[in-house]
Amino acid sequence: MGILAADHEVFAVEVSFSEDAMTISLDDGRRISVPLAWYPRLLAGTPEERIKFELIGDGEGTHWPDLDEDISVGGVVAGRRSAESASSLARWISQRQDASTGG
Repeated sequence: MGILAADHEVFAVEVSFSEDAMTISLDDGRRISVPLAWYPRLLAGTPEERIKFELIGDGEGTHWPDLDEDISVGGVVAGRRSAESASSLARWISQRQDASTGG
C-alpha cells in the first residue's frame, strides 16, 4: 500500500543524492529532501553504494542491497528517521569494516 496524501496514494519515482541529503521525487510531482544523517547506513555508504538502489513495491519504498537498507516512502513523507538501534548500527559498521579489510 502506498502513502495516502490528500486523496490519493503517492509513490517514489526517483531517488537522488547531494553530499548531505537524499531527495525522493514522488509521482504527484513533489520532491522531499531529508538529511543523510537521518539514515546512518546511507551516510556511511559511498556515493556509488547510494546510487545503487531499487524502487520496491511499485515505489512504496527503496532498497540498497550493498548497504542492507530499506526505507519506506511513507516514513520519509512522515518525517521518520531510521529506527535502527545504536548497537545494531555499530555491529553493521564493524562487519563492514571487517569485510573491507578481509578480517
